[in-house]
Amino acid sequence: MELRKKELHMLRKKSEAQNQITFDEDFNVPDHKADIGQMIQKKGEVEIDQVQVSEGKAVIQGQLVFRLLYVADSPGRTVSSLEGKLPIEETLHLDEVRSGDKVCLKWEIEDLTIHLINSRKLNIKAIVEFFAVVDENTQVAVPVELKGADQISTKKKTIRVLTLGVHKKDILRKKEEITLASNKPNIHQILWKDIQVRGLEMRAQEGKVTARGELSVFVLYVSDDEANPLQWLEQTIPFSGELSCTGCTMDMIPYIDTTMLQSNLEIKPDADGEERVLLVDVVLELDMKLYQEETETILLDVYTPKLECIPQREPQMLEQLVVKNAAKCRVTEQLEIPESQEKILQICACEGTVRLEKYEPVENGIRAEGTITAELLYITTDDNMPIQSAREIYPFSQILEIPDMQPDVEAEMDCGLEQLSAVMMDQEHIEIKAVIQLNLMAFLPQKIQNIEEITEEPLDMEELQNRPGLVGYIAKAGDDLWTIAKENHTTIQDILETNGWTEKNLQPGDAVLIVKQIG
Repeated sequence: MELRKKELHMLRKKSEAQNQITFDEDFNVPDHKADIGQMIQKKGEVEIDQVQVSEGKAVIQGQLVFRLLYVADSPGRTVSSLEGKLPIEETLHLDEVRSGDKVCLKWEIEDLTIHLINSRKLNIKAIVEFFAVVDENTQVAVPVELKGADQISTKKKTIRVLTLGVHKKDILRKKEEITLASNKPNIHQILWKDIQVRGLEMRAQEGKVTARGELSVFVLYVSDDEANPLQWLEQTIPFSGELSCTGCTMDMIPYIDTTMLQSNLEIKPDADGEERVLLVDVVLELDMKLYQEETETILLDVYTPKLECIPQREPQMLEQLVVKNAAKCRVTEQLEIPESQEKILQICACEGTVRLEKYEPVENGIRAEGTITAELLYITTDDNMPIQSAREIYPFSQILEIPDMQPDVEAEMDCGLEQLSAVMMDQEHIEIKAVIQLNLMAFLPQKIQNIEEITEEPLDMEELQNRPGLVGYIAKAGDDLWTIAKENHTTIQDILETNGWTEKNLQPGDAVLIVKQIG
């Protein structure tokens, strides 16, 4: 007999690792930078140059970039900024990983502290946590049909299974230009910048993946206007793009992990040669997983009254999609300026960072918990400290509902910042409003005893001849005619004819008469 199989493409987690790096370094202020009088705001970013994968490990090379906005220790109390870099070289141990495997690397700056030792020296303390995952494409061959045997009887089950359509990494690069409004003076020097991607939406199309979102850009700069040297602009730029994706179709279910690898801002002269144009350059790395739902009728068991069929089984894990859901969590909080700080005259910008702390199954779905960090930059009423910042961390919690939630449902989830606003209530209080985007894919593991092959042996005629010629059986819960026929070396059709049935759904307590075929 011939066992026909169908290959299902799956994505399995091959290896994962997590590691933490600590920094405690002194940093000398560059000679061309002004003395530090008072710190205003700090920021840290991780830049990865390369990830080298070899047997059982991945070596990460890059740098921790820290930036500081400060008021100079000089009679003019000018606002200045500086940037420094601390090298990163870290080895992550990943079992079963080989050269050529693709590593999905994520990181978080757990803590960044900049301490002023003196006006020319800083101490930098930071904790950076790295998360690495290596996935592999595998094939599970499930039996769907059996041919070539006499009086063959098969037991089948139709299932919905989530399979992998496409898995690839790609780079999306967006370049946009911002031209200063006519009432803004020319740019002399950029002091501070913040570039964020918000409301990113990815869709599967025929042969491509499309992206749509917004670039939120803030720039604080020194202008050539001596009367008002400190200027800023805040602008939101809609963008769209597409990536070629062979094999992608519109009905595929995308789960795309996005990492910002690079965000640059450069001054560019306009048509008149004046420094009035900003060139925004953003590079996103996309780890694209596109799934599809398939309906398969798989072979669970087989028998024939003519032979002894012995299925050889191996356990396999399949997945069934439960829900693909995008939800929005709205946060409204109040930020209070500390009494020790100068009061607000005008808000410059509000930056935000979302962190998903954990997600876990609950009775009616998946509960996500995390934090949003809001950092406010504002103009003060004090000429000696013209600009100041405030920072606060707010928790959030949201339940993403799943109909008919089951306890063994598993999930993948990520989050992003869709909207953030800061409204001045008075000189000491700011209302912070945020919309957090939560993306959930929930699936149900399905463990099957997969038939790998079927061996055939002659019937034990002596054992069959010793069986009674007529058997009466009282059905129990869970019984079916197929199983009863297999155990008694007969067929469903013979049982139906013997009992005068044309069809029958057994109920507990039903009496079934079985006539022996061999004897």
